[in-house]
Amino acid sequence: MNMDDTTDPSYWLNWRFFTCAAYVLIVIVGASVIIWKYEGPGDSSPKSRRKKGEDERRVGYLHRDEAWETSVAWIHPAWLLVYRLCAFIVLLAILISELRELGVGSFYFYTQWTFALVTVYFGVGTAISIHGCRLFRARLVPGKINRQSDVNRSAYEAVRQDADEDENRSSTKKGADTHSASSDQPTTGFLSYSFQVIFQVAAGAAMLSDSVFWFLIYPFLLPSSFHLNLVVFSMHFFNVAFLIGDAFLNRLRFPFFRLAYLALWTIIYVLFQWGAHACYSMWWPYPFLDLSSPYAPAWYLAIGLIQLPCFGLFALIVKLKHFLLSKFPQYV
Repeated sequence: MNMDDTTDPSYWLNWRFFTCAAYVLIVIVGASVIIWKYEGPGDSSPKSRRKKGEDERRVGYLHRDEAWETSVAWIHPAWLLVYRLCAFIVLLAILISELRELGVGSFYFYTQWTFALVTVYFGVGTAISIHGCRLFRARLVPGKINRQSDVNRSAYEAVRQDADEDENRSSTKKGADTHSASSDQPTTGFLSYSFQVIFQVAAGAAMLSDSVFWFLIYPFLLPSSFHLNLVVFSMHFFNVAFLIGDAFLNRLRFPFFRLAYLALWTIIYVLFQWGAHACYSMWWPYPFLDLSSPYAPAWYLAIGLIQLPCFGLFALIVKLKHFLLSKFPQYV
């Protein structure tokens, strides 16, 4: 098969590359503006909220305990910890198997980037859940759960309601002592925000890579001699499966503006491929990334647009969870 020399300046200095580069630049600028506008808690201090109104938090606001709490109060956070730990072990085993077979060269593919990101998500999630379970145990102090209304509730349900009540009180109080101020802050730290971003990027990227593989690459672009082995199947199945399970168990929200992070994640991969091919003449991991084709701008535009339904489908799954929970408010 003839392959164009990707190190030749003529490969890049043409209308196809400049059109695709314009796409990339527009996405970078647009995503950056969206993230700047919506990410983070905004000015959610009690003083600011009294001046501007009670709900001045941005869409990207994250409650301090959302990263480790479960979607319903009767499920103990330890179950989410066990789930994340099991998922991390399975995904790490698959990742190691792939690396043993193909080496670090497997990271030439977007699928490997995404699978590694999903593995990191469950690894970090396990650590956060361990910390959350420790916080939960610390709140089980004598006298904390002693109301008559707690008789028919689990310990976790009682602690979760008490924590929410403490947060509401802390948002209207001034001059709390140092320990109270540190434990009752409604906003969360950088790690938890990063964790939620990783969750949404991993979810969208996994849906994208699996959709492209099962509906385009596997049936149309792979040679007839290709045989689907267990590792390849696992890499294009368990990433989404474990993320969907985690989405139903966790309490994380799924604000749609974080599609911008998914777009940037994909752009980083594209820039990596461009840089690699500009330095070394090599084959493209995905034929639709080849800039020598006159249809390259159309392919790049299609890959950019397909991220929207992929991210939206996972967002729809999260909305389905909230819809089902709304039918049984007594369990939330």
